[in-house]
Amino acid sequence: MPRANKPDKTNKRPNPNPRSKTRPQDSRKVRPGVVPWPLLRGLKGLVLDCDGVLTPGDLIYDVQGNRLLRFNARDGLGLAVLRRSGFPVAILSGRPADIAEQRFRELGVNPFVGKCKDKNQGLLDICAQIGIPPRKCAFVGDDVADLPAFAACGLRIAVADAVSEVLRDADWITEAAGGRGAVREVCEAILKARGEWEPLIERLRKS
Repeated sequence: MPRANKPDKTNKRPNPNPRSKTRPQDSRKVRPGVVPWPLLRGLKGLVLDCDGVLTPGDLIYDVQGNRLLRFNARDGLGLAVLRRSGFPVAILSGRPADIAEQRFRELGVNPFVGKCKDKNQGLLDICAQIGIPPRKCAFVGDDVADLPAFAACGLRIAVADAVSEVLRDADWITEAAGGRGAVREVCEAILKARGEWEPLIERLRKS
């Protein structure tokens, strides 16, 4: 009995994207400013990196060696309004919690976790502390040290000037840069998704 010819594999077309089966998200493109409204409507909490997100990322020291930080007033108002609505907001930073903690505690942001070496576990701990599941939490980052937190949260947000690795993994890229309105953009979008922004504006117009 003659043997059946084996199929010729020499003309097999190569997979143009060999990583597509294991990492389908690598091929997705998130355009800056496109807000993922369905994901925002299900959020229960927001966690922010500090340097590069709430500040422009500059590290400024005076002649005595004291660290100076610059914050955006509109970011601050957005955080204050979001906190007054009862929405949980926390900060997770790899740097010391010093003047930044003082600034954001004034706005009602709590907890503030500084000197965090493992942002994956840090985000999980914050979610446990404020009583929300990590999949219902958003995290805003700008640099590769924030990628472990991205792996733990449900909505990954990158500021516009984040590094390419963070931009690639993000579900949402803000139009504004870190320390220049990105956090205000996020806070405002959350309030709009919850149906709370327009009533607030109407109350302000009548006051």
